[in-house]
Amino acid sequence: MSNRPCKSLFEDRTFDTVQEALAHDEATHGFSLKDVTTKLALDPYQRIRLINWIRKEHPASSEVIALVGSESFLSSDEYLKPALEDDPLLQIVPDDSDSEEDEPEKAEAPKDFAGATRRITALQRKLEQAKQDLVYYRGFVSQRLNLAGLADELKDSAVSSTTHAAVPLRDDDSHYFQSYAENDIHSVMIQDKVRTATYAKFILSNPELFRDAIVLDVGCGTGILSLFAAKAGAKRVFAIDASDIAEKATQIVKDNELDNVITVIRGKVEDIKLPDGYDHVDIIISEWMGYALLYESMLDSVLHARDRFLRPEGVMAPSQCRMMFALCEAGELFKERIGFWGDIYGFDLSAMAKNVYNEAVVDIVGPETLYSAPVVVKDLYLGSIAQKQLDFSSTFTLVSTAERRTKIHSFVLYFDTFFSNTGEPISEDTDVYHVREGDPILAEVWPVGGRPHQPRRMSTGEPLKGKGRPKITSFSTGPASVPTHWKQTVFFLRDPIVASEGTVVEGVFKCRKSEDNSRELDVEIHYHVKDPEAPTAPSETIVQLYKVR
Repeated sequence: MSNRPCKSLFEDRTFDTVQEALAHDEATHGFSLKDVTTKLALDPYQRIRLINWIRKEHPASSEVIALVGSESFLSSDEYLKPALEDDPLLQIVPDDSDSEEDEPEKAEAPKDFAGATRRITALQRKLEQAKQDLVYYRGFVSQRLNLAGLADELKDSAVSSTTHAAVPLRDDDSHYFQSYAENDIHSVMIQDKVRTATYAKFILSNPELFRDAIVLDVGCGTGILSLFAAKAGAKRVFAIDASDIAEKATQIVKDNELDNVITVIRGKVEDIKLPDGYDHVDIIISEWMGYALLYESMLDSVLHARDRFLRPEGVMAPSQCRMMFALCEAGELFKERIGFWGDIYGFDLSAMAKNVYNEAVVDIVGPETLYSAPVVVKDLYLGSIAQKQLDFSSTFTLVSTAERRTKIHSFVLYFDTFFSNTGEPISEDTDVYHVREGDPILAEVWPVGGRPHQPRRMSTGEPLKGKGRPKITSFSTGPASVPTHWKQTVFFLRDPIVASEGTVVEGVFKCRKSEDNSRELDVEIHYHVKDPEAPTAPSETIVQLYKVR
């Protein structure tokens, strides 16, 4: 990088290397970029701002040398954008020798009070900047002021199948969208075979629904659901994502030669516009579910898309989700997360476990740990549910199935997801499909190289009966199914419930968006216990509060 041609900071003159340009500025203008950066204790981002400020504002070298480090441009976003395209000064890292040369000065004690004061001031400035960097540069990355975004800003706009929408992000959104730009999270989701294979099964097993349809994929990620929809015969697919993954999705679409069908749109679904000639869609597909179903609040965006773009009688996929709640013994998980702190090499470290009772734990519990039949605490039909209904309160009654007196350490929450080819509500007695180890759906080979898909029996508990009856595809994230990346959400109890067969636990489950971060959840569980031998004398009501994050 240092051997590339570089323009002087103070003249319209280009030199063969960065070193030659910097040496010229020092010899001719008395300005040393290294010395000024050291004197002002600039961090890498402030150094970038300084270079861009000089190139854009054209100050005299004497004016730059006189800077004191508190100038407003050193914290301005404006000067993070390069003034000179592909400026090598912005891309080089200061020589390692710089830090070595500075080391004796850093180790040397100040010789007088004034020197000590200056050193303290410089160190305090560095410390404050370090504290601000995490918060500030999350927003900076999310607003696409990273290297890739900067390059895009400097290029002339070109016609492509990707439409960019400038989106102002809430603080709650910044880290959320940034996290979905990384490969790891998409690798985990794609390799969740219960999740991905069930979506594939629904889409590819319903060609009559997708053929010639206009499809909207909300939060498309890698675009896998859009690819399925295109293969199922969709006429057009609009894949929406607000994170940097949209760029990779665009390339994936091109690599699979489906850019004549799929258009990737970068932006929040609340703000984007569909291409000219398209006002409504026939189907909305989305994998919006989070831990405890509602964590991350992506469903709000899906419902907004429904209200803006879905035509009357259109289909939401999935069409319905049920939040399931049960008693969970969770003895082994209790030992892992809480119990072991009580004796660490003979010392009591149980204070470390106290906060676990305030936080929901996302982990896998086996089917043998369930000590009641699950009950539905929230049934979400996506065709009609409103955003305001996502904060809710629901009563529950759980009956212990323990064969002997057992300590119940927790409640457990998971969700069941249903797809209907008509988009209509499913009947209350519809059983969810539990995927077992060795299930054909996990080994399903979907169409490759143009071979036709051989549909299997749908994943409803009953065979189809009668013309026009909805086809239901479903999966569960509960303990009875092969584990998914959602796992289960466990709420540990400060005081375990001692239950035997027939013990009744009644209460209220409350869930709402957190006031601190709208993508997190606040959960309240109010409950009391009825002993089957004394049903008229329930215990006092216990209340526990939890964060899901």
